[in-house]
Amino acid sequence: MIAQTLQAKIGEAMKAHDEVRLSTLRLLLSAFNYEFIAKQHVLTDEEELAVIRKEAKQRRDSIEAYDKAGRTDLSESEKKELVILQEFLPPEMDEGELTKIIEEAISTVGAKSMSDMGKVIGAAKAKAPSVDGSKIAEIVRSKLA
Repeated sequence: MIAQTLQAKIGEAMKAHDEVRLSTLRLLLSAFNYEFIAKQHVLTDEEELAVIRKEAKQRRDSIEAYDKAGRTDLSESEKKELVILQEFLPPEMDEGELTKIIEEAISTVGAKSMSDMGKVIGAAKAKAPSVDGSKIAEIVRSKLA
């Protein structure tokens, strides 16, 4: 369980006086607790990974927004938090492997146009659940356009 590892990492960050790491890990633990309350059961490993992915996506979105607004100071802070969160995620699938899965999904579903995009994304997500949906959608769009 990631939550138990997280408790140990929080202790290490406190001893090292690493404020950014400590606050990020505490925010993640808080997100786990909110999810626990919502689900009313101890989170499975997959549910914990989903929470971490959600938090990482929020950081990516914030980085993009801050960069557009010219706030590099805030963007750098979010990037540091994202690096910490990514320590708890499995390595991402490379682009070539993901493209292959999407091409298989297109042929399986028999997609011909953009109206079939949802079916293709669903089939690809089933084979690659750890990949961000927006990344899948981007590749599907390029293939069906």
